Amino acid sequence: MTFSIVGRCARSGAVGMAISSSSIAVASRCVWVRVSAGAVASQNVTDPVLGIRLLDLLEEGVPAGEALARITAAAPHIVHRQLAVVDREGRVAHYTGAKALGVTGAAAGRDCVAAGNLLANSGVPAAMAEAFAAAPEAHLAERLLRALERGLAAGGEAGPVHSAGLVVAHEQPWPVVNLRVDWADEAPIAALRKTWDLYEPQMKDYIQRALDPTAAPSYGVPGDP
Repeated sequence: MTFSIVGRCARSGAVGMAISSSSIAVASRCVWVRVSAGAVASQNVTDPVLGIRLLDLLEEGVPAGEALARITAAAPHIVHRQLAVVDREGRVAHYTGAKALGVTGAAAGRDCVAAGNLLANSGVPAAMAEAFAAAPEAHLAERLLRALERGLAAGGEAGPVHSAGLVVAHEQPWPVVNLRVDWADEAPIAALRKTWDLYEPQMKDYIQRALDPTAAPSYGVPGDP
């Protein structure tokens, strides 16, 4: 039903996640990112509360592994869930319940964890983690998206995917990247790539408009003086 990757940039401290699924609007339920905490994937028969609770623990300074252990020890119906965590120090952890759907898998790399369920094959997460590691100099959003694309090329979900999302938090209390394809009959990851390629050159301008509109570039739209 889903394949995803959570990751951290060791250079900048940014944290984020990329995800795709056959389900509609997957990023609205499964993506949890907070600059002061880390990034969490809460997927497979999703319980969004688990993402919120994990971020709260990470923000308190609880390491990824301990935070995940606390949640999996206490949460109801945990055997149905799949979770992946990276904290703001780059520590990672993952959990896949015994009743997770179909072929499942997870792979941890440096500053990242990829995980999935109803996969075409169990090697998809490892391919994603490898792609994430291949370009450490790139923006975190680019690294996450490349990992998602590699996951698709490696087989992705067993069936067609229809939604995708990309979220990155860095320095500001809001996500500096928050892009979603909530439904596409086909190729949502390609649509997400197109959106990122359009957004990336403008990203700093939008941040500047929030911090100091007087120093920001003009909007360049009809009616803008």
